[in-house]
Amino acid sequence: MLYRSLLRPLLFRLPPETAHELAIGALSLSLRPTPLRDFARRRLAPTDFGDLRRFGLRFPNPVGLAAGFDKDGRVVSEMCALGFGFVEVGTVTHRPQAGNPRPRLFRLARDRALVNRQGFNNHGAAALAARLARGRPDACVVGVNIGKSRAVELDDAVSDYLSSFALVHPHADYVTVNVSSPNTPGLREMQRADRLSALLDALQDANRELSARAAREPLPLLVKVAPDLAPGELELIVDVTLRASVAGIIATNTTVAREGLSTPPAVVGRAGAGGLSGAPLRERSTRVVAALHALARGRLTIVGVGGIFDADDAWEKICAGAGLVQLYTGFVYRGPTVVRDINEGLAARLAREGLRTLDEAVGCRAAEFAAA
Repeated sequence: MLYRSLLRPLLFRLPPETAHELAIGALSLSLRPTPLRDFARRRLAPTDFGDLRRFGLRFPNPVGLAAGFDKDGRVVSEMCALGFGFVEVGTVTHRPQAGNPRPRLFRLARDRALVNRQGFNNHGAAALAARLARGRPDACVVGVNIGKSRAVELDDAVSDYLSSFALVHPHADYVTVNVSSPNTPGLREMQRADRLSALLDALQDANRELSARAAREPLPLLVKVAPDLAPGELELIVDVTLRASVAGIIATNTTVAREGLSTPPAVVGRAGAGGLSGAPLRERSTRVVAALHALARGRLTIVGVGGIFDADDAWEKICAGAGLVQLYTGFVYRGPTVVRDINEGLAARLAREGLRTLDEAVGCRAAEFAAA
């Protein structure tokens, strides 16, 4: 309540990217001491979901932080202390890049949404790898999201992804391949079946080789897809990911659509191009989750992301077929207690429905959401 009544109004008076940088700095400063992180974890991460396993990893709870919030891995331990069961850092590229010109992040507060066209601004995969090597938490799963460097041509994308993958491989529990951001020109072309197949096959070859050298199992590989794909395109993506032994699909990235917003068109127009996230994405991403669940028939873990603000939103994604969920915009609008609130709400919902585990709920209404 303190966040929504006091801190959020103050932060929302600042430009969105300035507020974001301030929040990252405040989290780093306030939760850097181990005793404070331990205290926060005891208060914000008490819910036990038992032996929750996805693609060979054990998750303390199903709620994760989506990529984009902590691109350079500056507050991984701090976000784990806030109760997230897993934290996905990035998107990181092989080459450091400044991203698109500012302003490039906008709030549509009336819609509980963000528009971002940041363009993978990050310090590069080598810097992220060095930061994770200095220390990362044991309390939650850490994923790394990799994307294409802007300066690299599409035909050279595979080698660029491979360079990033080799750098982050020793420090990640899983790696997500981002082929769906609308803010890097041409990137969504990587979702085409032929390009995606070549990319994933090359990454899996590198995965097996690097893992054998390190005497470990190959890392789970996930793919993040757009919410704007047609049913036929989703079917092709599922076929490609299954052939490449991919562990899961993250559904979804931000949307380029602007339909149904309450924000005045003039304000939306000032935000301009970019990906829309938050509440307006909820139904669209849920339909994609349900479609992927039906197509994969249990052979892939679907991670549901888009418009999750509370336990009801998370439950909807799970019932549509998500084995895990992620949020970013919901964290911006709801604050640091949102993860605890969602996890407690999910645990209460399981008890109310008479279900023993989260697995019993996954996909229980997938047909309904797919037909919506």
